[in-house]
Amino acid sequence: MARPLRIQYPGAYYHVTCRGNEKKEIFLGDKDHKNFLEKLSLSLDIYSVSLLTYVCMPNHFHLLVNIPEGNLSEFMRHFNISYTSAFNRRHHRVGNLYQGRYKAFLIDADNYLLEVSRYIHLNPFRIKAFSKKPIREKWDELLKHKPSSLLGYFSVKERKDFVNYKTVLDYMGGDNLKGRQGYRQFIKLGIDREIENPLELGKGHGIVGEDDFIQWIKEKFISKEASKREQPALKELRKKFKPEDLIIHFAHLLRKGKEDICRRGKKSLERAMLMELLYRFCQITQPEIGRLVGGIDYSAVSQARKRLQIRLEQEPKLKRRFDKLSDQLLQLSRGI
Repeated sequence: MARPLRIQYPGAYYHVTCRGNEKKEIFLGDKDHKNFLEKLSLSLDIYSVSLLTYVCMPNHFHLLVNIPEGNLSEFMRHFNISYTSAFNRRHHRVGNLYQGRYKAFLIDADNYLLEVSRYIHLNPFRIKAFSKKPIREKWDELLKHKPSSLLGYFSVKERKDFVNYKTVLDYMGGDNLKGRQGYRQFIKLGIDREIENPLELGKGHGIVGEDDFIQWIKEKFISKEASKREQPALKELRKKFKPEDLIIHFAHLLRKGKEDICRRGKKSLERAMLMELLYRFCQITQPEIGRLVGGIDYSAVSQARKRLQIRLEQEPKLKRRFDKLSDQLLQLSRGI
């Protein structure tokens, strides 16, 4: 039976998990947690991977990662081998530590990054022993769970230098006191209420996202060509722009200044097209796009892109203009 297709492309976000072989524990003490984080930090550095959240449970772990270079498989192979070797040496054992390959869900960051980060951070209180405990006790136990990135989201003093807290906190208003307090309340809400597991959306196809994101992935990667070892779309994406370069070339194509386009009113058509192209070509999040085009909120970026998509469907002339700009930028990217 063929393995399910691994969808990899530069800039993608993934929820990744591994479970112990035969459901056995993969952490037998604080020293193992320390070794795990040391190996994880080294692998992140080697493969230029950004770690947003993590949690270690007795017999499994969860990671939320961004892969700028589209190399999830290489990163996970190196990391899992490194930790398995360290664990086996420490506990005088041989053989596989994990139950098969790692599992990964591709995440639609702009719609589900916050939800997945919360799901990961709430894992410690989901064990059966806490199922009937009062909310206050669940919260206290969550704060006591040290092998997790959660406390670093609440307090700068608790941070690990290999965790990227900013990307998630940007969705709460930024990596500042207001953003950290907002995330704290967001986590508490997950304890107070019965929050659905967002990863349920990915069962069967491995993609946690809205319909338009899933459709984009299917068009780009899940096709007859996707069965080949190297996906053609991946090669194409690797050639595309840095965000700053795309803005410069977009302005040049319109024969306008960058500042003129980015400082226009919130409903500017040209700025909306630029935001959509940044999202498609550069694989960056909507908070990042907002900062690049005049410092607007990510929700304003989302609304502008949605309005543009509606107009593109309803106005053939505008669609031709947008497609022409996309083709011109693609040609320029091939020459960079």
